Amino acid sequence: MSFAALGSLLAAIAMQLVGGFVNRKIPFLSRYNIPDPITGGLIFAVLASAALEFFDFTITFDQSIKPLLLLMFFAGVGLCADLRLLKRGGKALPIFLALLLPFILLQNATGVAMAWLLDLHPIFGLVAGSIALTGGHGTAAAYTDGFAQINNLQMVVELGMMLATVGLVVGGIVGGPVAQFLIKRHGLRSAAEEAVDTHVFHEAPAPISTHSALAALAGVIAAVLGGQWLAGLFSDSPITVPEFLWCMILGIAIRNLLPLARIRFDDRPAEIISNVSLSLFLVMTMMTLDLLDVARSAGPFMLIVLVQIAVVVAYAVLVCFRFMGRDYEASVTTAAFLGFSMGTTATAMANMQAVSAKHGPAPTSFLIVPLAGAFFVDIINAFVLTMMLSLPFVGG
Repeated sequence: MSFAALGSLLAAIAMQLVGGFVNRKIPFLSRYNIPDPITGGLIFAVLASAALEFFDFTITFDQSIKPLLLLMFFAGVGLCADLRLLKRGGKALPIFLALLLPFILLQNATGVAMAWLLDLHPIFGLVAGSIALTGGHGTAAAYTDGFAQINNLQMVVELGMMLATVGLVVGGIVGGPVAQFLIKRHGLRSAAEEAVDTHVFHEAPAPISTHSALAALAGVIAAVLGGQWLAGLFSDSPITVPEFLWCMILGIAIRNLLPLARIRFDDRPAEIISNVSLSLFLVMTMMTLDLLDVARSAGPFMLIVLVQIAVVVAYAVLVCFRFMGRDYEASVTTAAFLGFSMGTTATAMANMQAVSAKHGPAPTSFLIVPLAGAFFVDIINAFVLTMMLSLPFVGG
């Protein structure tokens, strides 16, 4: 069975709603902030895998809208980023970036050590390290294709895709529970929760108007179109800025230049557009996972993944949370760190979205994480991998 573009979109919306319903009905999922698209997408993936295995029934979707949804999400994040709110957290980005280099070194050292213990080629350890986990499917595809041709490693491409898929799922599952653990253990509260407890109330905001919704939609579309144009314009530059990052930068520019022109902008509809876009992107990604292929390809590499999960969680709790300030914003950033260090930036943002929806906004985290997870981390990852592949016992 094949679904066209509109049918695929409807199916994604349906599974997003199913995921939200299941999360509300199962206390464990709600308590630990599992994102709705992760739950809904995995439910569908399990059912689709069972249908394929027992009835040879295949379901395919038109995913052509996914790239646009991702661009709209990041454009919406930019439109919600009021830089005036970040004066208190100006040092957060450089601190967060400083934590990434030792982590990626540790992730790869863990992968190579586990590969040695399992009598595998060291390159498989790098694939089960930052290539597939921090890097995701794109980085995995880029590196493993070269390994298959130059190093003649069998099944390395399929392995990279499998590990990136497993990381995507794990990153979306562990982020919320770890953040909830930190919030509960340290008694953390968002600024919104503290305002309620101290009886600091503000006048109820006016309802979202058609005018403000259209203005937000126009801003999102303008940022997407401008971001696509800039990405094409600078595609041959020495440092390639991803298309979605251009969209977020333009969104930030629009949001922070409008007040200078004495134009009021309502963040709320932009936030809704951004959240809806991310949810649909993520649920469509999860729905199309081939869980049977992942299970068949797992083998000894699942042991490496289990060790990597332990390393990531330990680093997130003991290092990331502590150096980011041990406050509520730090707990949200830690959830995001778990998302993109095992999956993708979209997973990281979904983790933050789930935590902030329950406990309150975290504006600093929502600005620094896309910049770090979607841009700087790729540069740091490439640097570390180049260095490690130059070592005789790894790349030789």
